[in-house]
Formats: sequence, C-alpha cells, structure tokens
Amino acid sequence: MGVIPIDIEKEIVTRISRGDDAAMRMVYEHLGKYLYGICSRYIDNDDDAKDVLQNAMVKILTHLKKFQWTGAGSLQAWSTKIAVNEAVSFLKNQKKAATVPIEEDIGESPDPDIRHVPQKVIMDMIRKLPVRYRTVFNLYVFEDKSHKEIAKILDIKENSSASNLHRAKKLLCEMIQKYLKTHE
Repeated sequence: MGVIPIDIEKEIVTRISRGDDAAMRMVYEHLGKYLYGICSRYIDNDDDAKDVLQNAMVKILTHLKKFQWTGAGSLQAWSTKIAVNEAVSFLKNQKKAATVPIEEDIGESPDPDIRHVPQKVIMDMIRKLPVRYRTVFNLYVFEDKSHKEIAKILDIKENSSASNLHRAKKLLCEMIQKYLKTHE
C-alpha cells in the first residue's frame, strides 16, 4: 500500500500551508492510486469508484489548508477517512445497501489458507460481495470499526452488522476455496 514518505508528506503540508497550489498536485500523485484502491473496495463499478475518488479528492484539496499535520502518516490517514466517508455516502445515496436479501442460516465453514491466493484476486473477490456485505466487511476489517460504529454509520442494527460480516466472510471463504480448487 502506498505510504507517503515522511519527508514528502511534510513538504506537501508545508507547501500547502504557504499557499502553494502546485502542492495539491503532489497530493493526487502520491495518494490517488492508494485512495482509488480504497474506493474500489467499497464500490464494484470502476466508473463509480472513480467518481467517488474525484469527490474525495475535491474534499481533500478543498480542506487541505485547514489540515493539521500530527506526524508521519497523518495526511494519508486523514485522506483515507475522507475517501471511506465518500464511498459510504455514495452507497447510501444509491440505496443499494438495502437490496441484499436475508438468507437462511449459512452455517460455518473452515477458514481457507489464503497464502496461495494473490492479493489482487482477494480484492476482486471482496468487490464481488453484495454491497451491504462488502461495506460492513470493509469497515470492520480495513477501517477497524466496531459493529456499534458500523451500525451508526450505515443506520442499521448492531446485530445486522455482525450478521452481514459473518455472511461476507462465509461468501469470501467459498470464493477462496473455489479459487484454490481451480488453481491447484
């Protein structure tokens, strides 16, 4: 994952605080691909993910002069939060999250060994999850949100968040097992 080197991060923040608008291009150059990856984890359509990235970049660049650097990685963390919020907002506005049908109990399955599955393949699998499952999975696994926080963000019940996470993991396990069987 594209971590901005501390010297470049400091330079960006310093130049922007001085009013150097050219530094805004540096933000896009150093964070664009990374933030697109985040947007595409939530949104399965590439054009929509690009639109969400564009909206996130506009917010980042608009509010960057107010950003307070607090140490290494703070610009990236702040930008990541904006991108995640934009992606979740997009999904809420699309009202797609409410269309996932309730399934019967899906039971347990053993966790597959993912050491032989390329990261890109796993990320593609995550993108194939139904929107609600994918959103909860991303917030829980990648953003380290609790079910209580996810419930508040998505305006759902805590146990719905837990259930959606369980179903997301189950579907991912099935996809990974199928991949492993076909790539032995």
